[in-house]
Amino acid sequence: MAGHGCVLVLLACAGSLPLPLAAVTSASFQVSASIVAGCLVVGGGSNYGNLNYGSYSALSTSTVSTALTSGVQLQCTPGVTLNMSVDGGQNNSSGRHLKLNSGSAQVAYQLFSDAGLSQSLGISQSISVAYSNANNISLPIYGRVVLPGNQPAGTYSDVLQVQLSW
Repeated sequence: MAGHGCVLVLLACAGSLPLPLAAVTSASFQVSASIVAGCLVVGGGSNYGNLNYGSYSALSTSTVSTALTSGVQLQCTPGVTLNMSVDGGQNNSSGRHLKLNSGSAQVAYQLFSDAGLSQSLGISQSISVAYSNANNISLPIYGRVVLPGNQPAGTYSDVLQVQLSW
């Protein structure tokens, strides 16, 4: 009878062992991303371009206009509303002024947001920048100066700050 007790103990132990289950070989998981609308200044840098009226005689009374050149290019997510504003510059005294680099003489100038010079760009006025190609956006800045004909000869300049928002 002692031999039968060992077999029963073995059978009892075997009944408590877990039986192998089928292995799960595939499962799924979620993948997602959020794309936020925005704009990129291509080429970076802090110099957005030049507004150069050229060289004229100190006695000239011409009206001279020019467009922003060598400016940065912007890229925006299609459909983004891009806005810009331009401050009054370093010589803002009741309007924008070019100042003689080696003196205090000044010449007033105006900025516009269109090549026809019909849309005045006021000091810190936010305007919408229209574009047809979201990968190649230029800032629409145009300038006009009326030379007074009575200023000292020399180089006149100003520095403007442009603020972009979207």
